[in-house]
Amino acid sequence: MADATNNPPPPQDQQDAGPAGPSKSELKKRAKQEEKDRKAAEKAARQAELAQQQATAEVDFATENYGALPLNQSQSRPGRTRDQISTFSGRAGETVLFRARVHTSRAQGNKMCFLNLRQRTESVQGLLIVTPEKVSKQMVKWTASIAAESIVLVEGVIEKVQETIKSASVGDVEVHISKVHLISGIEGRLPFSVDDANRPDSDVQSADAQFNRVLLETRLNNRVIDLRTQTNQAIFRLQGAIGDLFRDHLSANGFLEIHSPKLQGAATESGASVFKVSYFKGSNQSSSSGDLYTLANYRMVIGSAFLAQSPQLAKQMAIAADFERVYEIGPVFRAEDSNTHRHLTEFMGLDLEMTIEEHYHEVMDMLDGLFLSIFRGLRQKYAKEIEVVGKQFPAEEFKWREGPEGTLKLTFKDAVDLLVADGVPREDLDDINTENEKRLGRIIKAKYDIDYYIIDKFPMALRPFYTMPDPEDPTLSNSYDFFMRGEEILSGAQRIHDPALLCEKMRSKGVDPDSMKPYVDAFRMGCAPHGGGGIGLERVLMLFLKLNNIRRASLFPRDPKRLEP
Repeated sequence: MADATNNPPPPQDQQDAGPAGPSKSELKKRAKQEEKDRKAAEKAARQAELAQQQATAEVDFATENYGALPLNQSQSRPGRTRDQISTFSGRAGETVLFRARVHTSRAQGNKMCFLNLRQRTESVQGLLIVTPEKVSKQMVKWTASIAAESIVLVEGVIEKVQETIKSASVGDVEVHISKVHLISGIEGRLPFSVDDANRPDSDVQSADAQFNRVLLETRLNNRVIDLRTQTNQAIFRLQGAIGDLFRDHLSANGFLEIHSPKLQGAATESGASVFKVSYFKGSNQSSSSGDLYTLANYRMVIGSAFLAQSPQLAKQMAIAADFERVYEIGPVFRAEDSNTHRHLTEFMGLDLEMTIEEHYHEVMDMLDGLFLSIFRGLRQKYAKEIEVVGKQFPAEEFKWREGPEGTLKLTFKDAVDLLVADGVPREDLDDINTENEKRLGRIIKAKYDIDYYIIDKFPMALRPFYTMPDPEDPTLSNSYDFFMRGEEILSGAQRIHDPALLCEKMRSKGVDPDSMKPYVDAFRMGCAPHGGGGIGLERVLMLFLKLNNIRRASLFPRDPKRLEP
């Protein structure tokens, strides 16, 4: 092996040279990297700036002006007045606070939202626009997402509009919304829209229409939603008005309102159309308390009762108790398996009874005056509600006869003669059935141009046991029916106040007087001549507005096939 010390030293030029510098390619590579880093830094800076700007833009300055309110548990009562949409016309420039349902909503981009806000029969358009420091984009987006039929609390300024807003009942103004809070939302999906439920059949049946038809059965199964329509709001305001007008007229004429029991120990009319219900059972014990206690125990042994078909017995007993003139508004129960457009198993009865001084036509005239007062009151005070209903159920205006002639009054024989003249065989007219009732209504409408009339002197065989016979022809009775648009809306008569005659007629109708002893005893103690009538509230409403089905005039109708909702 050679000794390393013997190796020759490197050349002098190699000993004096320093470390080699970067090559040109290396310099280029470094320059590229520096440029890349610079651009990346600039991009990151720009992104950070944009992010900062976006973060600044997303700051929601309107959070206090919208959102869901806490559950109302009556935590406070600040006393702020709520406004009614019906008052908004003519209030341009005013700030209002009101609760309403969201009927419909429509967003336009992310800066504007239209709401149709509804209170019962009234509605107004609300407008929400992005406004610096007041209305944010987030507020508009949230408002546009509120489900139809939700309840909101809205604050805003009423502004006049250039063109009438046809989709709102208050169409000459709109509300520029500054605050909107959710009071109550909805869960799940609506069975149908209130708009569809409020639409006339003519619109649905139109050849080019693409609307959803809401059937009556569907409406009744989801009655709460159906009742929100402007039509139904108006219908039941009119129903309430009929009750008010009934009370007002009778109170002004010296009548006293009574409240009779709806549980009875015997059927009022006949056992075939009465609901029987279980009642308390007990032993028939004797008691030193007297006959009244014994009678109570007797009823308990029976163990059953009946739902009142009418307040007939109580009304007459009140007359025997010298109440002179009485009326009642209350439920009536009929166990009739009648699945027609005009029958219910439970309806509201408007009943009255009054003493007679000379003739039962005193009662008939009182009833006639009552109806005329109701008709006039509806037309004069509730024209707007009638108009609202007419939009969905167009009908010829209900007509009655005014002036010295007064209401048209026919005898049963007159009515039969009119039907015979129109081609109905006389042998088919021992009673006037529903079909011939309507036919008679058309005849009278064509001849007299009226929808309201009275038929007097019905055959005795067609009336209940308590009806007074005609003094000259015992086959006829001192009884009458009132009609609207060819359908009966009241049945009434002079009642039998003589106990002997009453018992005779009860037996002839198959009713044992002993089964209704307290009722018969009322007349044995002396009773003034009297008469009255019973009116079906829902039927009057249905026929006045021509709703075509009585279920539309009942809040939650009961018929042989419906016990809920």
